[in-house]
Amino acid sequence: MLRGVDFEVARGSIFALLGSNGAGKTTVVRILSTLLKADAGSVDVNGFDVATQSAGVRESISLTGQFAAVDEILTGRENLVLVARLRNLKDPGRIADGLLERFSLTDAANRRVSEYSGGMRRRLDIAMSLSGNPPVIFLDEPTTGLDPQSRLEVWQAVKELAGRGTMVLLTTQYLDEAEQLADRIAILHKGTIIVNGTLAEPQQLLPPAKVEYVEKKPTLENVFLALVSEDGGGRSAEPTSQESR
Repeated sequence: MLRGVDFEVARGSIFALLGSNGAGKTTVVRILSTLLKADAGSVDVNGFDVATQSAGVRESISLTGQFAAVDEILTGRENLVLVARLRNLKDPGRIADGLLERFSLTDAANRRVSEYSGGMRRRLDIAMSLSGNPPVIFLDEPTTGLDPQSRLEVWQAVKELAGRGTMVLLTTQYLDEAEQLADRIAILHKGTIIVNGTLAEPQQLLPPAKVEYVEKKPTLENVFLALVSEDGGGRSAEPTSQESR
């Protein structure tokens, strides 16, 4: 049950809704996308009231769920062309080619999606959501189940969305994801937003940081990315000394 949920998302920004499993994140997204009716309160998306102007809301948004909704039998380009045709857009081939280039999938355009990596599938899924250039996109835990490299690929794609003026609402349970992506965050706990602000604002709720000299070892993620990156042979994963924050 949701109660006390109140927030705004600015155009061209990324708003992260944080919360553990069962906190109500997906329920919020379902209400915003007209898939679920709210019992009380008012919801406005891109200037349209969700309860009385649902058609306008649906025309304004795109929703990407927790698992990539792509057809693995089709190629990447065929998936994009199909979505463009379903949305009655003109010149679906041109739209597909533009999205493939935008999400760095041109080289894999004619490969079946069954051959794509997890990150490529998710990037294709987001690209399909952007067919028709909706001004608002909802990403419901978009990196669930992805490996570290694939997560970075999705993060870059999300940053580019906001950079082009898209309003992005991102739900996640990964704190590092919110730190990397979000302009503002809200923490949802048991159906209630308990924190809402910039990243710096909730950090001020804790005591001031104590500065100490520590020996910092590379994390497992640092090592993994260094080893699997294309130029990994020339990168170092040696420990570094720095001040803690």
